[in-house]
Amino acid sequence: MDFALTQDQKMVRDMVREFAEKELEPIAAEIDESREFPTSTLKKMAGLGLMGVVIPEKYGGAGLDFTTLAIICEEISRVCASHGVITAVNNSLCAYPIYHFGTEEQRKKYLPDLCSGKKFGAIGITEANAGSDPAGMETTAVDKGDHYVLNGTKAWITNGTDARTFVIFAYTDPELRHKGMSAFIIDKDFEGFSVGKHENLMGIRATGNCELIMDECIVPKENLLGEEGGGFKVVMHTLDVSRIDIGAQGVGISQGALDASVKYAQERVQFGKPIAEFEMIQDMIAQMSAQTDAARLLVYRAGSMKDAGAKRFTREAAIAKYFAAETVVAVTRMAVQIHGGNGYSKEYPVERMYRDAKIIEIYEGTSEIQKIVIARNALR
Repeated sequence: MDFALTQDQKMVRDMVREFAEKELEPIAAEIDESREFPTSTLKKMAGLGLMGVVIPEKYGGAGLDFTTLAIICEEISRVCASHGVITAVNNSLCAYPIYHFGTEEQRKKYLPDLCSGKKFGAIGITEANAGSDPAGMETTAVDKGDHYVLNGTKAWITNGTDARTFVIFAYTDPELRHKGMSAFIIDKDFEGFSVGKHENLMGIRATGNCELIMDECIVPKENLLGEEGGGFKVVMHTLDVSRIDIGAQGVGISQGALDASVKYAQERVQFGKPIAEFEMIQDMIAQMSAQTDAARLLVYRAGSMKDAGAKRFTREAAIAKYFAAETVVAVTRMAVQIHGGNGYSKEYPVERMYRDAKIIEIYEGTSEIQKIVIARNALR
């Protein structure tokens, strides 16, 4: 069993780390405050191949593996969680399902723009009454011969304000429940499609999170993604993949909080010596270090299983996402505690990291949903 990164993975990690520290870290607090979608830095990231990491080169992607994508999401999230999840969504939740389930025509039409940063992508699963239960969605798609007509509203859509390409799920036969769900590729300029309110979030505030509204939205027949009635398979497989990236986002935030805490503990003097010399501070740093490393290894395991061609990695992706989510909330809490009163101030990055951390326990399936998945796999 080899836990070492390949030379190519190390090169990508170092390149992304340098870029993130130079380009993303200086603006992280600013865009958190303004909620501005960071288009200019995302286009620079696209120029480095970070918007289509696992997409083959023939469609404009970098042709790399899923473990490398996890490393990229980790390094970006270490300094800015908003950039981290935007990257994950464009890669795993929009470009990847189009590549994996799409026709050759769909791949050629949509993937080059998503990989180049000419257009950004998003996914529409969640609704006001359908969060942890995607089969409870109410959006419908009616077959009108040469097109479908979609009606419904999606909620909490990352990248939504600035994305141009969306993978949207709707019922083509509501009576069949999950067997009647279908997936569609929607362009922002389709008739009947609009963007709703821009959400004012606690964390990941620069992600363009918003509602998507489909009011008699006309979708050409050729924009059906996969088979009619095959949408549930698309969403479940896509979530398995994206949970690796979101786990990596949690690892990245944890590492950023740990780095900041170590630096602060070595510089902050109380009772005549650096607080790093106090055993209670050392205890927290030890916990933060061990938990972050454990989460990272679980994320890499899930990614390597996907890269090795495993037919199922649902359990491993759920474990990685669950553990990374619980870890990042605990680690950032301790980071704030180590910083004391300064940790409660926006002048220090751990305050933002603490707010960013909470969402990891919620999106891509809550921690409670992950535990259900893990338990059901164990009981089999």
